[in-house]
Amino acid sequence: MIDQAIVEEATQVLVKANKDRAVEIAKSHIESGADPLELMNDAVIPGIKVTGDLVGRGKLFLPELMQAADVMKAVTDILNEKIDAEAGGSQQKGTILIATVKGDVHDIGKCIVVSLMRANGYTVHDMGRDIETKSIIEEAVKVNADIIGTSALLSTTMKCQKDLENALKSEGLRDRFKTIVGGAPVTPRWAARIGADAYAKDAHDGISKVKELLEG
Repeated sequence: MIDQAIVEEATQVLVKANKDRAVEIAKSHIESGADPLELMNDAVIPGIKVTGDLVGRGKLFLPELMQAADVMKAVTDILNEKIDAEAGGSQQKGTILIATVKGDVHDIGKCIVVSLMRANGYTVHDMGRDIETKSIIEEAVKVNADIIGTSALLSTTMKCQKDLENALKSEGLRDRFKTIVGGAPVTPRWAARIGADAYAKDAHDGISKVKELLEG
């Protein structure tokens, strides 16, 4: 079990956006031979949730949240590299393309999803945030994705998820890809309304939905 002191420090470095220390913690954890997913689940994810709670309470603001997201990405990149190396490419179960839609710069939830999917043996192509619908489709075709996942953290950007469904239909590609939508304002009703194949309420639910879609 991971040291509680590490859990507490991971929370603080994320809140304070201390990238250097966060990277140092991640590298030290890996060098010790510990499980990279343990650090992710027990320290990084809880830490970033604390950051999100502080934003919700008005203690932190969008610039601080974006800085915390950048720190988290630096850490998850290190952990994912180790996770991928341990998998050795032998456990790949499917290819998923994930992006935060155009106009939305929120990235934290998506980073968690990407990390857990890779840890569960899926090949994941993370396009990042503020990505246009056209670019998402082009990349999905390029990497031969099985599933396209989109995240929208603002109600004003949810329409981009609908735009993706419509664009796939107009280009004759709708049957080629399965689609999953998620994000704070997104609901199962919205997913059904726009014609998405699935809705994921969080990262762990996303794993279950991906499995269902690939096995269905």
